[in-house]
Amino acid sequence: MSTSSRYPFTAIVGQDDLRLALLLNAVSPAVGGVLVRGEKGTAKSTAVRALAALLPPVRTVEGCRFSCDPAAPDPGCPDGPHPADGPGGERAARMVELPVGASEDRLVGALDIERALAEGVKAFEPGLLADAHRGILYVDEVNLLHDHLIDLLLDAAAMGASYVEREGVSVRHAARFLLVGTMNPEEGELRPQLLDRFGLTVEVAASREPDQRVEVVRRRLAFEDDPAAFAGRWSGEEAGLRERVAAARALLPRVRLGDGALRRIAAVCAAFEVDGMRGDLVMARTATALAAWAGRTEVAVEDVRQAALLALPHRRRRNPFDAPGLDEEKLDEVLRDAAADDPEDEPPTPPEGQAPEEPDGGDDDGPGPDGGGGGRPDPGDGAGDGSGGLPPQRTEDSGAPAPEDAPEALTGAEPGESGGGTPRPASAEQRAVAAGEPFRTKVLSVPGLGAGAAGRRSRARTEHGRTTGATRPEGALTKLHLTATVRAAAPHQRARGRSGRGLVVRRDDLRQATREGREGNLVLFVVDASGSMAARRRMGAVKGAVLSLLLDAYQRRDKVGLVTFRGREAEVALPPTSSVDAAAARLQALPTGGRTPLAAGLLKAHDVLRIERLRDVTRRPLLVVVTDGRATGGPEPVALAGRAARLHAAEATASVVVDCETGPVRLGLAGELARELRGTAVTLDELRAEALTGLVKDVTDHHRARRAA
Repeated sequence: MSTSSRYPFTAIVGQDDLRLALLLNAVSPAVGGVLVRGEKGTAKSTAVRALAALLPPVRTVEGCRFSCDPAAPDPGCPDGPHPADGPGGERAARMVELPVGASEDRLVGALDIERALAEGVKAFEPGLLADAHRGILYVDEVNLLHDHLIDLLLDAAAMGASYVEREGVSVRHAARFLLVGTMNPEEGELRPQLLDRFGLTVEVAASREPDQRVEVVRRRLAFEDDPAAFAGRWSGEEAGLRERVAAARALLPRVRLGDGALRRIAAVCAAFEVDGMRGDLVMARTATALAAWAGRTEVAVEDVRQAALLALPHRRRRNPFDAPGLDEEKLDEVLRDAAADDPEDEPPTPPEGQAPEEPDGGDDDGPGPDGGGGGRPDPGDGAGDGSGGLPPQRTEDSGAPAPEDAPEALTGAEPGESGGGTPRPASAEQRAVAAGEPFRTKVLSVPGLGAGAAGRRSRARTEHGRTTGATRPEGALTKLHLTATVRAAAPHQRARGRSGRGLVVRRDDLRQATREGREGNLVLFVVDASGSMAARRRMGAVKGAVLSLLLDAYQRRDKVGLVTFRGREAEVALPPTSSVDAAAARLQALPTGGRTPLAAGLLKAHDVLRIERLRDVTRRPLLVVVTDGRATGGPEPVALAGRAARLHAAEATASVVVDCETGPVRLGLAGELARELRGTAVTLDELRAEALTGLVKDVTDHHRARRAA
């Protein structure tokens, strides 16, 4: 991308934390990259692409595909060895983008296995990691990448090298780059251990200030009308910021991180219970880069504070439903306590003739002559009202109760329950109750062998896993089955004129390894939110159980969806998504009340699964119905529910019914529903891992018996 067609970094309005984090990584790539989290349309990608223009040019060995430095070439370079101080050229720093759908070979590079076997040569085609060496590697929507690609990416970023191994053939090359990932949390979170591998994280949101929004639109329209002219108007600010980055890089080796600053860093990480030592190291490197950016040779207290705000929020998550964040009041208190323990620590003085600067970069990289911009959005200007996007709830008028449900229809309680207070009709909406404590659940899996996206739930043919056989490759060979290849080539050696020790291998002999691993599934929850579920404070336990299953789905890389039914109808509270966090938020806000339109819930689930099968044929569904099995409202509600259940059974949808019925008298309706679904019924108590021995076997056996019938 040419400079004139790239939006200038200094023309970005606001987003101070984002700009600062990117600039600190430009000053010191050892900080470890940036993860940018935020809503759509907040200049995440624009800022990252604009950063490349601020990096100094790179000198490379002529003809080296791996961008070796002529002054210090990589001794293990696949294109080497290169002579020291050999001929070299200069190019701009690269910004390489990793697409979400990229393959492993595209990321790390590909070996020509056929030439390696037949000719004994390492024919290696570099991947994106080699292209990004000494530049920027940008991953948009990093949370949507397959986990094994994220592992490869972060391993290379941590080690500064990439290793490619295929059937005993190994290639290594240098891969040092500034890693930047962006993500929208609504589309799913990264695992905490992967979050920890990013040095810094920033949260971005669109400004709620009208003047700032006007300036954003004004500048964007001006850029789209004439990119070259717009870039020209900001060229002076870009040049000044580029010089400042170069000056900070030059000053960085002279910045001193004193014992007082180190003690503050250790105190902050200990106070916030940060796991491991990576947080301490990243804070130290970030504080040093902040001091260099401000033109100082000593790390100050404000550098430590700002470093904590950038380096620790994503390391505070203790479970997948925790939002990243840091208590700034607690941070200030810890820093004050650390300062009291070190009374002789004095604030550093700037170099002679230079005024002290604030660590946020001042106005040098802020808005230029066009006006506007600058400033951090008010933290109180959050998007939405905390409802998680829930549609407004309605109070249903359920009319006359069905005979079999008269007690619950009148009072929202089960037969035999007595309680204080005024009886409340089931049609009245009751406020949402808090979920019970989550627990570890046993594995619910889809029977058979799938071929869906890599995950950790059901058996499937995957690119990674144990080898189960061999087949002829369709297209490029990716996983060689060496034994099968040798056996295919062996009978033809004499006819091919073999004379030496080497094996004569042709393309027709190559065999692709077939492997079996685990896939992620679509787990669709159908939750009964009717008045009967409020009896005996049952809904808290039900929500705790569903929350536990959501946590299990998060760990097993599933997509999840949520259908609820109450009153007269069912609704899709959350369409299928990778964001388990969104499902948990909607579950917490779910109220109860009204009749039990079980058939409507099952039919709505059938519609959702039908659409998802068209969108993703390979992802197999698992239907989890959470109910006591009651069906009320409308003519013949029980018969309608049975017919709806048989629709799922006819399509061989794997189903589990979580029986929420409690009390000494049980009707067993959930078990009847499970039989109609040809699935398995399990009680809330049996759902716990320590009590659910054999559930996976039961689910599998039910479906095997159904296929046999």
